[in-house]
Amino acid sequence: MTSLIRVLICEDHDIVRKGIRALMATEPGIQVIGEAGNGAEAITQAAALNPDVILMDLMMPEVDGIEATRQITAQQPDAHILVLTSFAADDKVFPAIKAGALGYLLKDSSPAELVQAIQQVASGEPSLEPAIARKLLLELHHPPEAPLTLDPLTGRELEVLRLISQGLSNREIAEQLVITERTVCTHVSNILSKLHLASRTQAALYALKEGLSSLDDVSLSGNG
Repeated sequence: MTSLIRVLICEDHDIVRKGIRALMATEPGIQVIGEAGNGAEAITQAAALNPDVILMDLMMPEVDGIEATRQITAQQPDAHILVLTSFAADDKVFPAIKAGALGYLLKDSSPAELVQAIQQVASGEPSLEPAIARKLLLELHHPPEAPLTLDPLTGRELEVLRLISQGLSNREIAEQLVITERTVCTHVSNILSKLHLASRTQAALYALKEGLSSLDDVSLSGNG
């Protein structure tokens, strides 16, 4: 990635926040443009700074990370949020992804994994470490709360879904299919609506579960 990635760090522990900032200072392609010590600050700073990537802790005072993620994505649908947390429990993973997080990384990950996840999320790609991806894949095997629509995906929507699962951004999908980016956005919206999914990450996992793509194709983790 050639352009500078502007990052907002949302973390209530000062020592962790400063440590992440120090790490990011060693990366020439990443710039920390702000910090937030609680969820309320995260919402305010996200609106004011419009960062490329928001690093979001889940356990924060005033407003927790899941609610902050929900409010930020409601206000800024294109926000790229990477959850960075100590928790891999289902009651944290699923709500965070449903709230709109594009990535989910544990704090015991290596600095290289964090940098790669930031780069992926900045490009609009889902970034989930394998253990988290498996949890979500198993969750998608459960019957949905609402039945899937009887209206099947069109051939074009299936093409878009496959490309989403490969980690392509809307712009890259538009270039590959020779259509406008606005048209891609419409297809993505229709896919999520028809399949009762909340995010591109869930769409990528759905494509894997239904055999529309393989593990070699799906871009979910820092390893590919």
